[in-house]
Amino acid sequence: MTAASWYHQDISRVVAEDLLAKAGKDGCFLVRDSESVSGAYALCLLFQRHVHTYRILPDEEGLLSVQTIQGIQAKCFRTLTDLIGAYQQPNNGLVIPLLYPVNRAREPVDEDSDGEDGRTSHPPSLVPHSGNIVGSTSGPASDFMGFMAEYLSHHLQLDLEALRNGNLQLRHLSTALVTACRGLHSEIDFTLAGLETLAKVFDPPASPRSPVREQSLLASDPDLELLLSKISTVNHLLSSLEKKVLKTLQETVTKHKLALPSVAVAHPPAAKPMAVQNFEVKVGKTQRASLTVDVESGTMAITKRGCSSPEETISQDKILQLIKYQSMQSKVRLVYDRDQHRSLTRDFIFQNARKREAFCQLLQLMKIQHSNLDEPDLISVYVGTWNMGSAPPPRSMASWLTSRGLGRTQDETTAGIPHDIYVIGTQENSLGDREWVEFLRASLKTLMSIDFRVVALQCLWSIKIVVLVKPEHECRISHVNTSSVKTGIANTLGNKGAVGVSFLFNGTSFGFVNCHLASGSEKTHRRNQNYSDILRSLVLGDKRLSSFDLTLRFTHLFWFGDLNYRLDMEVQDILAHVNKKEFEALLAVDQLTLEREKNKVFLRFSEEDISFPPTYRYERGSRDNYVWQKFKTTGVRINVPSWCDRILWKSRPETHVLCNSYGCTDDIVTSDHSPVFATFEVGVTSQFVPRKASGSSAESLACIEWDSIEVIVKTASRSKCYIEFHSYCLEESQRSGENSSQSSDIPGFLKLSWSAKQLPVLSPILSDLEYLLDQHLLLSIKGMDSCESYGECCIAMRSMIGSLAQQFETFLFHRGEETGSMRGWMKVRVPKDRRSTRERLYEWISFETDETESDFPTFSKPALRAVRSRPLSLPDAASSYTNPAYFIFEGVPNTWAQCPSLSEPPYRPASDTQADRHPGHSPCRRLQSLTGAQASSSSSKEQLQRSPHYPVSETTSCGHQLSLSQIGRHKRPKSAILTRDPQTSGDCSLTALHMAWCLSDVDTEAPKRGSCLAPSQPEGRKNLLRHTRSALEPPPQSFWEGARSQRDTRQLNRAGEWPCGSGDHPRSVGMWLSRLGLEQYEAGLYENGWDDLEFFRNITDQDLLDAGVLSPTHRKLIQAKLHESSPRSLQQGPSLKPNP
Repeated sequence: MTAASWYHQDISRVVAEDLLAKAGKDGCFLVRDSESVSGAYALCLLFQRHVHTYRILPDEEGLLSVQTIQGIQAKCFRTLTDLIGAYQQPNNGLVIPLLYPVNRAREPVDEDSDGEDGRTSHPPSLVPHSGNIVGSTSGPASDFMGFMAEYLSHHLQLDLEALRNGNLQLRHLSTALVTACRGLHSEIDFTLAGLETLAKVFDPPASPRSPVREQSLLASDPDLELLLSKISTVNHLLSSLEKKVLKTLQETVTKHKLALPSVAVAHPPAAKPMAVQNFEVKVGKTQRASLTVDVESGTMAITKRGCSSPEETISQDKILQLIKYQSMQSKVRLVYDRDQHRSLTRDFIFQNARKREAFCQLLQLMKIQHSNLDEPDLISVYVGTWNMGSAPPPRSMASWLTSRGLGRTQDETTAGIPHDIYVIGTQENSLGDREWVEFLRASLKTLMSIDFRVVALQCLWSIKIVVLVKPEHECRISHVNTSSVKTGIANTLGNKGAVGVSFLFNGTSFGFVNCHLASGSEKTHRRNQNYSDILRSLVLGDKRLSSFDLTLRFTHLFWFGDLNYRLDMEVQDILAHVNKKEFEALLAVDQLTLEREKNKVFLRFSEEDISFPPTYRYERGSRDNYVWQKFKTTGVRINVPSWCDRILWKSRPETHVLCNSYGCTDDIVTSDHSPVFATFEVGVTSQFVPRKASGSSAESLACIEWDSIEVIVKTASRSKCYIEFHSYCLEESQRSGENSSQSSDIPGFLKLSWSAKQLPVLSPILSDLEYLLDQHLLLSIKGMDSCESYGECCIAMRSMIGSLAQQFETFLFHRGEETGSMRGWMKVRVPKDRRSTRERLYEWISFETDETESDFPTFSKPALRAVRSRPLSLPDAASSYTNPAYFIFEGVPNTWAQCPSLSEPPYRPASDTQADRHPGHSPCRRLQSLTGAQASSSSSKEQLQRSPHYPVSETTSCGHQLSLSQIGRHKRPKSAILTRDPQTSGDCSLTALHMAWCLSDVDTEAPKRGSCLAPSQPEGRKNLLRHTRSALEPPPQSFWEGARSQRDTRQLNRAGEWPCGSGDHPRSVGMWLSRLGLEQYEAGLYENGWDDLEFFRNITDQDLLDAGVLSPTHRKLIQAKLHESSPRSLQQGPSLKPNP
């Protein structure tokens, strides 16, 4: 009996609404699984361009009924088909009868067994392989699958009919299981006999023969009950045998007074000490020197060329800051203490960027080893993926495990440094589970002299993931979960699918997913569907967050494997580009890159730049040739060289994660795939212990307050909604009231608003600033009628800490899709006596632009990877666009926001956009009333600054009064930019992307005099929205060019600043701080009254702390530079030149 065509199983709400929108007729309907209640259904019905959702709930007897309001008698039905048939009649309580079923699409059935190399993929053998096995043969596992396939295709219908007739005995299933498991009896009998014999040796009063054994001898046709009894006996013997042996030995020793010989404990080999490393550098224009880094002693020495003794030796505690230059990838600046009141800076130019990274990594390691912290702030994570091609691995995998080969690789000076966590994913791995794990541990022990511990192993046929950690971290790992998802033929076979592992490292949550997606150049859509199925079905992380998108459940999520996305280019053209190392041209036709740009898969994930050749399909035994032709009985199949094997990641906003390497090996040739590796530097949090108990008064407790929240979701529903708030810092989840207002004037969108009255005040379990800085809030928008999610998001609390409400804007996600946007105002109040914090170990390394650039911020186009003062997963460098849904509701034409001549540069310079987000300080400066608002009253200023809703005249065309600067400042999610013709996508539904395309083509008349967009109107306040996003995106090149050309005529008009004159001297505290690369503290200093350079010289350490300079290193650096400067030199800015 097949399911009805209108039953779409577990499709998402968004997909269901799209299907109904395409159908377009009133009375169209479909049924899907409920997302909020297990075993329930959701009936989706289209009427007057809106989708109405009704819940179908089962009762205790299994009868189905449509959920009704209180007091209305529900109609019960035995089957879903009966229920739908009844509601196809008029006057049944629905807004319209069920008229037109929307049928589900047919599942593709042409999935090949394994399209990569022609080898047949089988389930793994029940017994681990030993020795070199080239291919898999039919065994118990394949026989079992055959019996099950026979039952599913022929006998399941018979059992179903018997069940409908009242027979609860699944006779055909029982017969299939007995037949399939018959081979287990001999195996269990043999094992059971051996265990019983061993148990009798240590059990003097021999027990009578096991009744199970007697039955097995007498029973000629054993059934499932006997098999289960045998398995239970084996389980009991195995669990009790060790205790029995231990007890017998203890009694023997006591009775005969035997002294056990002392056994020398074999200690694991000590970790290899770090060798002293030397780096040749250039100091100044011509001078050469050698830098010697001794990690063990914690010192760095500078020796000029030709000198036998070091010129200067610097201990690790004297190093204040390490600044990496972006304009010159081989240049670094070292800031260190020479004495108590004087700090020096030295610039070094290395031979290449790899040497500079090795030097920085060694100094980082030196800081970590000599810190007095009980728990780490920073760990290194290794992620590897390899399709082994059903062949045994080589004897040595040193190049793979030490990140050496092609692409961005580790320098030889740091390649031998062990990582804290190793996560290794494989596909088509023919080795047994235990055999593979021990092989990995032995390989790492040979390379690193460390006996790594196994955290988790999860397998799905030949797809495996193994997580190993250093022994000292084993106690820091908790809440380990594993899961797997099949995406093979009809999502029932495990030759394709995914395995996942999640755990907590102290207070930081990690998720790892290794997948093997559908093969074939033409199956891009199938791969996208595989990704969605895995995202929906993988059960990982905190169970309380199961309703949230998988990508939001973890602080850091790493996704890797044989993704199988191919290159859409002719083979000969690909080979020509590979020979010339023209990878950019190939990435332009990379299916994964293209699908990510369309927001089909891996939304908001990051991937390091690819600088290595395609990893598939090589000739086995060498890496010289690609074998792109495969001869089959049906003809010749073309497998173009492609980057099938990938590693991506997604982190919560304002967390620290930095990819240090991404490449592939060039010496492991047993498979037609090359192993791929990536290494990451990841900030972690410890289980925080407050230094003192919290008080009972309201003033002594931290709280999270909301002024307002506005949400726009892509939906055809009119349902009222509420917001759920989740966080590890909350004792339990909280819930808001239903939205105070809503609008659905635009088809396909629903605008919802909550005021402070409907939003709860949240009370964190701890009130310490150091604890709250690392916390995040997860918000879910849910319908009042169905309790199903319309979208989820994550907000970093680090940016929201302060006495004034901060504005934020973020995306909503659900099941891997972007479903809308959220913006609002909130604040996190921290008691004054709880504001102490400390500097993280990863905060002392920063990124900076070259000092030769102008003192006043320029807006030249940044490098592909945005400049940042420390590598956080910070808010995006926003583009000049705004979410088109906001333009729809507010009436502001999209084209005005794209005009560089009418707006300011979209955000501050790179040094501020990715500014050093130190504890307690906001990553964007607070909203301030500037030139255009000075004429208004103080009350109107406050309203303009604090509220996102601005009153406007009815004669204007915009719902919010936006100044010219605000048009450029409004940030717009990237997903609303659409550069392709929507007609080619074949999707005519009411989507956000379609609306964005329509808006981008609107020709807008010039604004009339007096309108909110008139050029004559003075600029109003700046509207800097806080984006809680992870990906870093530079704005369009044309906008940067426009902003650069206007840099001298249109200034930033910062509060308390004025434009520079013809000289280079800074005229404000902000510009003086920018010379140090610390301009992120400018807003906090202004708020505390430090806006004059003459008085700034007298600032104290406590004044800096109150102004938000929470980093001790940065306070010390500012004080040192102020003491060095005279009042006249202070106007010239701090000197960053090396002191003589």
